[in-house]
Amino acid sequence: MADAQDFQDRMLSLGLARVSEAAALASARLIGRGDEKAADQAAVNAMRDQLNLLDIAGVVVIGEGERDEAPMLFIGEEVGTGKGPAVDIALDPLEGTTLTAKDMPNALTVIAMAPRGTLLHAPDVYMDKLAIGPGFRPGTVTMTMTPSERVSALAAAKGVSTEDITVCVLERPRHEAMIKEIRSTGASIRLITDGDVAGVMHCAEPDQTGIDMYMGSGGAPEGVLAAAALKCMGGQFFGKLLFRNDDERGRATKAGIVNFDRVYTRDDLVRGDVIFAATGVTSGSLLRGIQREPGWVTMETILMRSKTGSVRRIQYRTPVK
Repeated sequence: MADAQDFQDRMLSLGLARVSEAAALASARLIGRGDEKAADQAAVNAMRDQLNLLDIAGVVVIGEGERDEAPMLFIGEEVGTGKGPAVDIALDPLEGTTLTAKDMPNALTVIAMAPRGTLLHAPDVYMDKLAIGPGFRPGTVTMTMTPSERVSALAAAKGVSTEDITVCVLERPRHEAMIKEIRSTGASIRLITDGDVAGVMHCAEPDQTGIDMYMGSGGAPEGVLAAAALKCMGGQFFGKLLFRNDDERGRATKAGIVNFDRVYTRDDLVRGDVIFAATGVTSGSLLRGIQREPGWVTMETILMRSKTGSVRRIQYRTPVK
């Protein structure tokens, strides 16, 4: 594990924002064009180019897949100039490729950076996820509770009725029974079609987003990114890896996972200080998307540091040809 004192998070944070912004700007040209792969590739290329300008010895631990499957930003790829601190990189160059292709809300570019050896090398499998915002005692909700028990427990902790609780859930057939159980409590559900990093982040600002809790299964790599965001914003996150076959168990073993039944907390997934940046591609409840006017483009980025708890919203306006 890298010495945390060598992690120059304050100096690196603005550079990380530039990486996120470059990816958003590149993918924005394909908003509503119906081509998910082209939008993702544009974001990947721009993010990789910007990362390689940073004075870091970076390794991608959460990326676009294994080397043979992803020509850019693959897991294990080294990025940066090699002259700075040793860091882990977790990224999703375009979280919401479908959202971008269809011009739907909440598409983001997302990246996190932490000292080497402090981010879980999550395999590309599913993860059962549960998240709530800041200000609650440990154990308010747990993975062993049923969905309805979680809603009731959170409502009690907030001093409200279960009807005042809103849960964010990824709209998938596998969640139909869970959705039915949540609704039986009187709680409301905000269904999202894609983008569960943004879904988890909503929990950290319930007064602004109207979301109190996130639950359901999605990609494990996105779980690490979501935990990095909550490490900065505050909140609780729990995740348990889900395996459908021996091949997926083999991926976990290759990634160094030895306990397949472990429930990971936020601080298990992100074991040190982290910086996190996300830029809006399409407008949503977290960030404004790319705004164009003749000769100019404007974008909004959220930039956060866990060490200080700082959350900055940056509006970047630049001329375009």
